[in-house]
Amino acid sequence: MAFTPLHDRVLVRRIESDEKTAGGLFIPESAKEKPAEGIIVAAGAGLRDDDGDRIAMDVKEGDKILFGKWSGTEITLEGEELLIMKESDIMGIIA
Repeated sequence: MAFTPLHDRVLVRRIESDEKTAGGLFIPESAKEKPAEGIIVAAGAGLRDDDGDRIAMDVKEGDKILFGKWSGTEITLEGEELLIMKESDIMGIIA
């Protein structure tokens, strides 16, 4: 993919939720919520501090993350819908 986020931004691919409940009922597309989990596709190099030194990112490409429901900006790259967000929008890394 020919896209590199700048500074402390990351590019995220959402992980789709299950299409049926634990009881076996299928969830229609109109009733599904947007998933708040994703995989980091690309990450920026990090911010710089007052001295100009790079502050390392806590996340990296390939990390499975949890983020807020309304976090990020939806973009389409090469026909795929992705999110771009700041590292601070990420709530945590899922092990």
